[in-house]
Amino acid sequence: MKAAVLEDVQQLRICQVPDPQPGPQDVVLRVQAVGVCATDFHLFLGLSHYMFDAKGRRIPLTEHPLILGHEFTGEVVEIGAEVRDLAPGDRVVCDQGLNCRSQGRWPVCSYCASGDSHQCLYYQERGITGLPGGMAEFISMPAVNCLRVPEETSPEQAALVEPLGCVLHSCAKVEGARARFAFGSTEPIRNVLICGAGPAGLLFLQYLRKVKDFDGLVLVSDIRDSSLELVKTFGGVPLNVKREDPVAMVEELTDGGRIDLLIEVCGSADVFEQIPKVLKKQGTVLIYGNGHKGGDFGLLSNILFLEPTLIAAVGASGGFDPDGRPQTHRRALELISSGRIQVSPIITHRYGALEEIHHAFEEDRRREDYVKGVLKLV
Repeated sequence: MKAAVLEDVQQLRICQVPDPQPGPQDVVLRVQAVGVCATDFHLFLGLSHYMFDAKGRRIPLTEHPLILGHEFTGEVVEIGAEVRDLAPGDRVVCDQGLNCRSQGRWPVCSYCASGDSHQCLYYQERGITGLPGGMAEFISMPAVNCLRVPEETSPEQAALVEPLGCVLHSCAKVEGARARFAFGSTEPIRNVLICGAGPAGLLFLQYLRKVKDFDGLVLVSDIRDSSLELVKTFGGVPLNVKREDPVAMVEELTDGGRIDLLIEVCGSADVFEQIPKVLKKQGTVLIYGNGHKGGDFGLLSNILFLEPTLIAAVGASGGFDPDGRPQTHRRALELISSGRIQVSPIITHRYGALEEIHHAFEEDRRREDYVKGVLKLV
């Protein structure tokens, strides 16, 4: 089969690789759509690396090339001998992470037992930690990682279940934190600043408005006007940090009260220099973005002086339903399928073949109008 293989930093090649073979509890999918994530860009550019051996040695791409793509959906074309609840022809979306349950380990580790499967002691991840991802014609997955996609949900919409799941997991971490400012606490969150109007920032905004029914100020900063137009569409207040002073705007819009909850999704170290100037004392900071290259994190000292609640969230873990399938992905799929969360408006670039995907990595990610790309193979 054909696949998009990252053979070294900034060396992405379409080549032939062996077809996947299912184990007894696996299914083989014909990939229908794959989201292009900022993590894919970080891997491509060499800003992130997650392949290590058992002793913690970094495994270079030249030694272990990687098939990218962790946001994928597809059609079942083959099932393992022990699979009873899926059949060829089913359309599914996948939790790309392999945890204790999906690897058949028992008893499960303490992280899987507590609902934090993304931190599983034996965790592996398609398209990130070394296992082949979804930028290929076919992929094999444990059946328990797969959720049927409703007929009315398109493949490109289903491909965005994973990033929405990450947002849901992050918000659950905020809601569960014992912070001074929290939803439903004695000092409820009255305003939010989202730093970054990329796909994650726009999904956070929709979650606050459509799921949490939050009616306070949600300020969203970015440098791209096209993204900030979507901010207005989804009920946020746009802030172009190229033209406007974020500190002055926060001061004005909060009557000097500053920000209760700051969500950092842009992966820019410059944001951390601004946080002490806009965050309320003992405010809450959700660190979601990655790839803070070039930042001197001694600048955290000024943030820590405010005694904030700092929350870091990774992935879309969140426990298992009675059938063993991932709760967070199921909830994300329901929100997208019901139309409560709209993902189609944030898809700005579509690629119709594996041979076109290099445009996303080499050119389109730099474009002013780029928000989210999806590779469609159907």
